Amino acid sequence: MQHPVPAAAGSAGMVCSIDRRASEAGIRMLASGGNAVDAVVATAAVLAVVAPNTCGMGGDMFALVGTGEGAPLCLNGSGRAPSGASAEQLRADGHEAMPRLHHPAAVTVPGCVDGWLALHSRLGIVNLPEVLGAAHAYAADGFAASADLADAAPDVATSAGNTDIPGDLRAGDTVRRPGSARALEAVAAGGREAFYGGEFGEGLLGLAGGLFSTDDLATPVADWVEPATVGAWGHRIWTVPPNSQGYLILAAAALAQELDLPTDPADPDWAHWLIEAARAVGSFRPARLSDAADVEELLDPDHLADLRRRVLTGDTPVTPLGGAGDTTYLCAADADMAVSLIQSNAMGFGSRLVAGSTGIFLHNRGLGFNLDPGHPACYGPGRRPPHTLSPALVSTLDGRNRAVLGTMGGDAQPQVVLQMLARLLHCGETPAEILGAGRWLLLGPDAFATWTPGWRPPVALEPHAPTGWATGLAGRGHDVVGLDQNPKLSGHAHLIDVSPDGTLSGAAEPRTALAAAVGV
Repeated sequence: MQHPVPAAAGSAGMVCSIDRRASEAGIRMLASGGNAVDAVVATAAVLAVVAPNTCGMGGDMFALVGTGEGAPLCLNGSGRAPSGASAEQLRADGHEAMPRLHHPAAVTVPGCVDGWLALHSRLGIVNLPEVLGAAHAYAADGFAASADLADAAPDVATSAGNTDIPGDLRAGDTVRRPGSARALEAVAAGGREAFYGGEFGEGLLGLAGGLFSTDDLATPVADWVEPATVGAWGHRIWTVPPNSQGYLILAAAALAQELDLPTDPADPDWAHWLIEAARAVGSFRPARLSDAADVEELLDPDHLADLRRRVLTGDTPVTPLGGAGDTTYLCAADADMAVSLIQSNAMGFGSRLVAGSTGIFLHNRGLGFNLDPGHPACYGPGRRPPHTLSPALVSTLDGRNRAVLGTMGGDAQPQVVLQMLARLLHCGETPAEILGAGRWLLLGPDAFATWTPGWRPPVALEPHAPTGWATGLAGRGHDVVGLDQNPKLSGHAHLIDVSPDGTLSGAAEPRTALAAAVGV
């Protein structure tokens, strides 16, 4: 177990994030009469300024809002490919797969700001300038660079555009982001039109002649959608439907609850059955996940029953032949609502492209597309790419909020959340125990390639995983390897648990130094 795990308790509200400055900005919203939505937007906005190596206003976001009455509200804030998108042109240019860096095709219309505004306009109660005030102050007046940001800063040396993150940044150095300050002022004063139709939008339009149009930017990309759900371990588990890969959490949980899963997580069988459940559902992801995927088909009980049979007989599928990530998860709760939100640039500073003079990095979520014209996720105008972002929310069977949880980590997200859910709902562990526990991870060549066709990813174990896992899993036929305590691989996770009397207990990720769970 790692010590100390940043944990908190509260009765009126709580916020968890990777940076105390962001968590405290959220708590100030709750303390001044705001709600969990005000808190989560304030937190997200600060993170977009102080942690541009994980997220930003040039990225995407998803959110779930539990109201305590039935299904949560579900927001898809992921962007769509621009009107000039063409898989045929990329193939003609010599690309065999979607470009990830230094290419505008990696960029879809960023949905993060649209998502913040959709959340706030529907559910927020504090005025928007105040909600964004802390983020604006950090951008305009400066903030001390975290060690994580300083470690990532050399990557900006290859960025194209007007960056405001020095490549030789050191931890503790003061960073000012005037372009982000101007963008936040524009959003606070004029909403989405002032952002997408202003300096940021102009920068995006100038990125590549004809790829993006003014109509692309004028069309809101944040949509309220029906959440995906399954029943497992006496609760309902919820996430965002495709184009999110969150259904993998649901499918694996539904499969795992029917296996002989021990209640002691130190038992190698606990890790074994969860690994096999994650492998069974994940192996079909490359071929099936797209913005047109039918979540009811993906969660079809007969399909899950077939996968369960294959797991029990040792015939776990391998990804069929065929056609390093950074994100930040955060959550907030008050006496009535619980919010699970995730926002991302995809790979660190994203595409390493910057929107004009704003200094705002543009994500590279286009990496999820395929260039095969017969693939359901083929790159094309208006399409949303397959997305790793997978926030989760748990409710009781009568609709009460039980927990919000999630993590960064690319393909690892459903795997880490599955372990958190099993520890919480099946094993009865506390948030601090869950966040401090060692994790297993199905390891790919990079954070977005776990399910490479034709191979079985090895099982990586964190150094502080239960001592019996390594030999126990090897004896059950797993290819076991070690894993350094690298949060880019094993996740930045947070969890808030809501007791029946409304008491909140939460914990933030101990694998990053500034993470904070703050309660009131």
